[in-house]
Amino acid sequence: MNTFHVAPEEVDGFMEAWRVDGEFMQRQPGYVSTQLHRGIAGSTTFVNVAVWDSVEAMRNAVSRPEFQSSLANYPPSSVASPHIFTKVAVRGICDA
Repeated sequence: MNTFHVAPEEVDGFMEAWRVDGEFMQRQPGYVSTQLHRGIAGSTTFVNVAVWDSVEAMRNAVSRPEFQSSLANYPPSSVASPHIFTKVAVRGICDA
């Protein structure tokens, strides 16, 4: 999961940079899916939920020079907070 905070006037630039990165990720080994969420009521907070076959596959993808150089395409106000999570089973609620 990656949370982004973006200045209102830079949302379009953020969306374009994220789209380009999303297309890149779709071509990477181990990629499963991604979904971008935006806060409601004019929020400029976004959350990307990406699913990978493994942590290693995700790390390989984000380490590639093509991806690293694409980070410069995000608007200056973009602040990312990435985290790696694993599913947790809660009896009677959800499976891991």
